[in-house]
Amino acid sequence: MSSYSSHALKVALEHAKKQGAEVRLIEAGLPLYDPNAPASKEVERAAEAVGWSDAIILASPDYHGSMSGGLKNFLDHFYEEFAGKLFGYIVASHEKGLTVMDQMRTAVRQCYGWSMPYGVSVNGPQDFDGEIGNARLSKRLHMMARDLVVYGRLINSQFVRDLGTSDPDTFAAHYRP
Repeated sequence: MSSYSSHALKVALEHAKKQGAEVRLIEAGLPLYDPNAPASKEVERAAEAVGWSDAIILASPDYHGSMSGGLKNFLDHFYEEFAGKLFGYIVASHEKGLTVMDQMRTAVRQCYGWSMPYGVSVNGPQDFDGEIGNARLSKRLHMMARDLVVYGRLINSQFVRDLGTSDPDTFAAHYRP
């Protein structure tokens, strides 16, 4: 895990810990999504972590204006588990990664997840010199981590409460057994 997006993700997770959050890092390495395949140990571990979470940070390099195949595969595996969760975005790109973040937001929205209204773009060599050398980037990662902890708890806890009611006029009603 030595990419710029992964490094920025680790920094954001450390900031989230300082905000009182428990964090788990889910690294890709999942088998190619096949809806008919039995769940592997990697998929089961990742599914447990996704289900446990209030908020998720998706991090990807900008590959030709798109997210990585590994991230897309992750989204394919866990789309049903994203409802009621808040998502933040980190993209390593020399061109701000806006199309990549838009694609991630669109995928999360299609999976009924919630998105932060901003993301974090990392321009590798300009922002990192072993550590973060860009104070604005550090501040933005700290802000995103804080907002994900605070708003992720609020959104997810309300979603869970809504699951426990019989109110038909809530989005969570679609997810009741």
